[in-house]
Amino acid sequence: MEVLIYGLFNSVALGLMALGFALVYGISRLPNFAHGALYVVCGFITWSFLRTVGLNYVLSILLAMFITGLVGSLIYRFILIRVRGMAISEIIASYAIGVAILEGFRWWGFKGTSYTLPPFVEGTAFIAGVPIDMHRILVVLIGAAVVGLLWLFTHHTRIGLALQGMAQDERAALMLGIDSDFMAVVAMAFGSTLAGMSAVLLLPLGNIVVEAGYNVLVLAIAVCIVGGLGSWFGAVLAAFIIGFAQILTVVYLGSHFQMVVALLAIIMTLILRPSGLFGRQKELEERV
Repeated sequence: MEVLIYGLFNSVALGLMALGFALVYGISRLPNFAHGALYVVCGFITWSFLRTVGLNYVLSILLAMFITGLVGSLIYRFILIRVRGMAISEIIASYAIGVAILEGFRWWGFKGTSYTLPPFVEGTAFIAGVPIDMHRILVVLIGAAVVGLLWLFTHHTRIGLALQGMAQDERAALMLGIDSDFMAVVAMAFGSTLAGMSAVLLLPLGNIVVEAGYNVLVLAIAVCIVGGLGSWFGAVLAAFIIGFAQILTVVYLGSHFQMVVALLAIIMTLILRPSGLFGRQKELEERV
């Protein structure tokens, strides 16, 4: 039961970390390697509003998510738009932005255990005799709600349908008058907001540290590669596969092997099925 319960929470956490990355790539085919940095940015802004400015916790979270989404859209509008379509340049530019942000925080002295966010709900519940804190339960419920709301948004709103059209066939969407760059800005804003939302949900379980940005980026990439780049459903399924694999690794080998599981998942997927579970990239025999 411990494996099932904590495996479920870990899977939802991975899904939340990767959802923004998958959304941006699925719509604009842009690998946002600044994803982890935006995760830390939202956590830091929330902490600043809460501890320094003294705002209400909910208001601090909403403002931080809005600012993070705005930062993401500005990153695309003024930097990434200039290298869009050049795959290597996209990766280098977005990763350079992410490293600059994270190492800027480190240079600024943003380190230690003093930067923490309070949990949404205090207390511990017992599920089938297994103790689990109420905040983790709330994360699972919110994660499920986010996936459902995202599906409704992409299938029943004008902007959501335009984003879905860009993800399915960009050339056809352009012929129908959909602005590719505008949709990419919207996707980057949504993806950055989702990264920020995952930060405010998960960071209360630990400290706000620079290293979290690098870890989140690696985990998001692992989930998206295993699920298939460009597939949101594949990302959710891959989050459960990697999430339970990590919990089993913790039980039988130790917690310091968790990141190894994610890296092995990337390597094995690229060797055995480069397109991932539901990816649209061509397999080797198709390309040859």
